[in-house]
Amino acid sequence: MSKSRPAFDKALEIGRPPNIVKLFPNSRALIVSGKVIDRAMISKGKAMTIAANGRNHFVIRGALRAAQRAKAAIIIEIARSEGGANAYCAVTLWNLATQVDAVCNELGLTIPVGIHADHYGLKSEKEIEAAKTEIPSLFDAGITSIAIDSSHMPDDKNLLANIALNPYFPKWAGYETEVGEIKGKEGLSTVGEALFLIQGLNAYGIFPDWIALNNGTTHGIEASDAGIQVQLTKDIHDALAKYRVSGAQHGTSGNNSERLRKIAQETRTTKANVATALQMITWGVQVNEYGNAFLNEKGEFVKIPDQGVTDPLWDEMVTYAKSKGFKAGDYKKLNLPFENKMFGLPREIRERLIQGVEEFVYDLLTKVFNAQDTAPLGIEAVLEAGSYDLGPKAGQIEDPAEWTEAKLKERASKLHVDKGRKGNFDD
Repeated sequence: MSKSRPAFDKALEIGRPPNIVKLFPNSRALIVSGKVIDRAMISKGKAMTIAANGRNHFVIRGALRAAQRAKAAIIIEIARSEGGANAYCAVTLWNLATQVDAVCNELGLTIPVGIHADHYGLKSEKEIEAAKTEIPSLFDAGITSIAIDSSHMPDDKNLLANIALNPYFPKWAGYETEVGEIKGKEGLSTVGEALFLIQGLNAYGIFPDWIALNNGTTHGIEASDAGIQVQLTKDIHDALAKYRVSGAQHGTSGNNSERLRKIAQETRTTKANVATALQMITWGVQVNEYGNAFLNEKGEFVKIPDQGVTDPLWDEMVTYAKSKGFKAGDYKKLNLPFENKMFGLPREIRERLIQGVEEFVYDLLTKVFNAQDTAPLGIEAVLEAGSYDLGPKAGQIEDPAEWTEAKLKERASKLHVDKGRKGNFDD
């Protein structure tokens, strides 16, 4: 028996949250709170791990295999728009944990894995009441971490939505909040906005593990090379230092490795979302080293003959997309109708789908994110806490009397913000 096995066994005994123990009583998958993953990265320092959007099962399997190879703690996630009530993926917020647990047990994985409900998006106050019912159902299904994303609302309403929904998910769970819609170079987040959100939450005894910013990223296919603004990210993280909130980097697809390496090295980011690149790799679409898909002179994706799905299936996918009038950014909607057709491919084809993701994720974890060898640090965090509940990183600093609803609305009215243009910025 290896020296690490007793530690893993003990972490398995005490580190799985109650919902996971109830769902999978006989499992040997170390599914943990998102807090464990964050602490592992903090313990190593200048490290962030992938939060792999499992838009299809092959992404999940490939990302988990890569993390095991790298001995890295990892997050597998799906966004509300991708896998919620109006899902365009067969992987959903309610079956993600089951799929992860099955793969971990089948392959005998020994790494901590967080199950994250990404971008639980609320566009208006009207959605809050329904969320109070739906959010607990996600944890019933094995979610161990959630991102409340009401950043489309004005700053005061964003803060109030986070406060209103906080009682509806467990205190042990990983918790991400967001300021500034993710939309590239428009409507960038400011230090003032981020401070307003984190200070206001702190006054109510709410301590997020992560904050996501609009720091110049986009979701989906990168339209320009402007990319992530490292200095802006650093400035905001430095301003939030005493609140001990880590960064969650969205929209990494299309950003070059050096920029992502700087985010890991120069900011307090511990979580980096990757979605579109992994989807494209399973399909066999040509991407550059940054995971951004190539488009030919006709504005169409370039399929590599010996990678991803078979050429006949790709032709069928393209024909379907054209029949629906899909543009390049809409191809994500192919996930649901073609998931089972991908399962029906020959074994060697299915394996190359998985292998493509594994190699891409492994390189990110080990060559860019500095996440290798963080799995033991996650296990250590559980053993030191003696529990699945690692507690908050910060204590209450702000005076609640200064953050009444009336006073926070007055503060918000004085913020200088730019929400940018309106549009569909899901995922």
